[in-house]
Amino acid sequence: MSLTLTTHEAATPELAPRERETLRHIAAGRTYLQTARHMGLSKHTVDAYLRRIRAKLNINSTAELTRLAISLGL
Repeated sequence: MSLTLTTHEAATPELAPRERETLRHIAAGRTYLQTARHMGLSKHTVDAYLRRIRAKLNINSTAELTRLAISLGL
């Protein structure tokens, strides 16, 4: 049996714990400000985390981020 991972799934371990947490909040429908307040961060830090996630995984939209989070069970 062969196991094939998509580009996103193969790259996912590159995400830092706070990046994964940020992704989970955004995928749950929270705004940047809501996410920031819940995590004890500034909304600029949340934005930076999401920019890093997008760059690492070559993702361009929030919809793609949400799809990834769901596929990872976040």
